[in-house]
Amino acid sequence: MKNLLLLFLLYSGVVLAQEKLSPTHQFTISGQIKKESVITMDSLNSYPLKTIGDIKVTNHLGDFKHQDDKLKGVLLKDILNHVELTANSPKLYSMFYFTCVGADGYKVVYSWNELFNTEVGNQIYILMEKNGIKADKMPESLQMASILDFKTGRRYLHNLDKIIVNVTR
Repeated sequence: MKNLLLLFLLYSGVVLAQEKLSPTHQFTISGQIKKESVITMDSLNSYPLKTIGDIKVTNHLGDFKHQDDKLKGVLLKDILNHVELTANSPKLYSMFYFTCVGADGYKVVYSWNELFNTEVGNQIYILMEKNGIKADKMPESLQMASILDFKTGRRYLHNLDKIIVNVTR
């Protein structure tokens, strides 16, 4: 009986690990903002599309994993520019941060200053095209990449589902 239970648990883990997530075609922005919004593929197409080029994706050790070519994307900060924070004064913006969450629960965090007050913010994209494939046709859409990161895979997010705006206390 014990062996049967162990076999069942092992099989269940394999089945769950093989679960394929559906691509996302929209995401929500919520949290410490005046009005929640939903960003769709159509609304993303209304933002300026930037040619990014190629990126070598590396893991946390800096080891090469794969290369993505012909990237085009929309700057994350262009989208977040339209979000009204719940701050009474711009002096408080330094307390805000953005948690980008994939459909699988993977999270990537950016501070307000990082996005709007450094060169890094000029290189964080929601990918609209990769390897000649449009975002709505990609199997892991919507994707995000932080191009200036040294270890690019750490903040390379697949299937963006939501962005939660938080405030440090």
